[in-house]
Amino acid sequence: MTRILFLSEKFPPDIGGLSSSSERISRRLAELNYDVDVLAWSRHLPAAKLAEQKLEGQHERLRIQRLGLYRQWDMSLPATMNVLEWLHQKFKYDAIWGHYLSTAGFLAVWFARMHGIKSIVSARGNDIDTEVFPPGDFSRLAWTLEKADCITAVSKDLAYKIKLISGRNDVQVLANAVDSRVFAAPEEQAISLKEKLGIVPEELVLGFAGELREKKGIQFLFDAFRMLRSERPACLLVIGDIRSQQRPAVQLFKAEFPDDASRLIITGHIENQNSVAEHLSLCDLYLQPSLMEGMPNALLEAMACGALCIASDAGGIPEIIQHGKTGFMLPKAELNHLGTAALEALSLKKEEREAICNEARLTVQNKFSPEIESSQLKALLERLLTTNS
Repeated sequence: MTRILFLSEKFPPDIGGLSSSSERISRRLAELNYDVDVLAWSRHLPAAKLAEQKLEGQHERLRIQRLGLYRQWDMSLPATMNVLEWLHQKFKYDAIWGHYLSTAGFLAVWFARMHGIKSIVSARGNDIDTEVFPPGDFSRLAWTLEKADCITAVSKDLAYKIKLISGRNDVQVLANAVDSRVFAAPEEQAISLKEKLGIVPEELVLGFAGELREKKGIQFLFDAFRMLRSERPACLLVIGDIRSQQRPAVQLFKAEFPDDASRLIITGHIENQNSVAEHLSLCDLYLQPSLMEGMPNALLEAMACGALCIASDAGGIPEIIQHGKTGFMLPKAELNHLGTAALEALSLKKEEREAICNEARLTVQNKFSPEIESSQLKALLERLLTTNS
């Protein structure tokens, strides 16, 4: 039986798109009857401590272990190599998958070349954008892309950037996938959830999901929120949390605009997908003003839930949204006009908004389904494992 070692920088209960995609892909591989051992780093364990982790509904072919990080990578990477060596001696892997290029991908390729096994690396977004410019380690990025046996990219945009860096034409686009059976608009709006969140009946609900931080356009989101509130009653529902580095910016917003800030509702991290979907379905308008992106899970989930969406054109977003048909896009350089764009979208007739929302959901179902992802994963691994080095 083929055994794969899946090395990831984040894994649930860590939050964010990288963590959720790590869990989704490793589960999918197990469902395809590969034996999968996940090794993920953790800052919640003592340095170099290895601990097995159990997930709800964990597949019998999937085993997850967490490794405690040191404060510095120059200690964490050798410690990780020691664990990889021990695992390989024990289980004899056929391939190693590094999920996120800058550290996990590099280590996966290095380990694979040392032991003569296949390597796969995943480009997710920030790993390209932050390594290309200083202080990123461009030479290590270029080496990883050159030496990996297989590269997957979450969007065509990332695949193109990888080609520019490495000259490779064989990058496999492996887009994010969303289960539209989970992420769907409920038959009846959850009035009780609105009451629980303190949303009053006449308020327009603006939505954002995920970790609120600079690269997600926090300032543009707040500015658009204030503009809409100057025109009509509205609240901003953040379905997730705020990255610690951004808390001062939120505190400043509360101090400068206390009236607007009183209608800022932050749920905190929600682990249950059905609950996330229920919250997304409350949104009259979902905003994704990202400055950098791979392919945002949250945007796909909002579209699947039938939300009217406005997003920037960052990363792979133009591969998701057709402007005017499945949502609306703004150039990254014009995000200062997000509030105006939001008012224009909301001024459309109800039937026009509903048609756009229906097309958005169909796009997710037809192009970003779990079935498509499974088929792509199966073909990718079959091709990789039957090709001689």
